[in-house]
This record gives sequence, structure tokens and C-alpha cells, in this order.
Amino acid sequence: MGRRSDAPRKGDLREQALLDAAEALLAHTSPENLTVEAIAQKAGISRASLYFYFGNKHEVLAALVERTMRTIRAYADATDQQESVPPVEAMERAVRATEQVWREHSTVMRAAVEYSALHPVISNAWRQTVERFARTMTHVLQSAGLPDGDGPGSAQALADALCWMTERTFYRAAGTPDGDLGRASATVIEIWRKVMTA
Repeated sequence: MGRRSDAPRKGDLREQALLDAAEALLAHTSPENLTVEAIAQKAGISRASLYFYFGNKHEVLAALVERTMRTIRAYADATDQQESVPPVEAMERAVRATEQVWREHSTVMRAAVEYSALHPVISNAWRQTVERFARTMTHVLQSAGLPDGDGPGSAQALADALCWMTERTFYRAAGTPDGDLGRASATVIEIWRKVMTA
């Protein structure tokens, strides 16, 4: 009986190489102009081999977005588990973590926003991630004393609006020539803080 290895399988490594290649190409290619041939070539495999893992470029993009969204959801889970952390500090950590993901994966994040209207799988992954983060931030706002309920001043309503505002603020910052994500993060934190301490 062979020993089970925890090392990634060759197929897993090849799939990750395809996703890495697609992410690198998005730095200078729009999702519309991204091709299966370019992804395969960048990953160092044949086009036919790519089809073993993905049916088309849309599936590659969807998997790439999902991989990045898992990182954000992990940050949301980590924030949820920080019950002993003061609410304002938890919020700041969450926003800085979001900034870091935008800094490391801005091409994927921007492609997800821009491509979600055209691709239901990407739209669903993006929406679920923002909603997951909003649930986490609802708990943070409740810890800061904002009310439960479903009114416009409730923790849930404010978290939903602020999370979508945060998404759009980082999206715009990532698309500017200077890409000042640090300034965007500081502004977002200031807005969240004002809501939490009003």
C-alpha cells in the first residue's frame, strides 16, 4: 500500500499554473481579449491540455475569481473570530486586509467587477463574497452598539451599504494611474469609524 502524499498533485499544480498565467495576462489584457491560447502558452502547456482543466476562458476566469474570493472570505472568517478585539480595531483590520487583496490581485478584482455583468458564475462569486463580508461587518457594527433589525439605521443595512461602498472605492483606486490604495483604505476606514462612533 503506497504512502499518501500531502504534496499537490501534478494536475493541481497545472491548474494553478493556468490560473497564475491568466492573472498575469490580465495585467495588460482585458477579460474580453484574453484567449485560451495566450493562457496556455503563458502556462507552458498546449491548448489541448488546458481543455482538460477548463472548458473555455470563461471557466478559467471564474476559477481565478473564485480563488481570489476565497482569500477575502478567509479574512472575513478571521475577523468574525476576533471577538476580543475592539470593534473599531476589527474594522480597521478588515479594511486593511481588503486593501491587501486589492494590492496583490487588483487585476483579478477589477476583472471580477467588470466581467460580472456578463458572466453569472463570476457575478455570483463576487456577490456572495461581498455579502459574506457584509455579514461579518454586521457583527462588528453590532459589537460597536449599532442596532439589530432591518431598518435603514440597522447594523445590517449599514454594513451592506458600506461594504459595497468599500468595494467601489477600491475598484476606482485600483484603476487610477497612481493606484493609491492606501489613501482609499484610509478614507474607507474614516467613513466606517464615523458610522461606528456617531
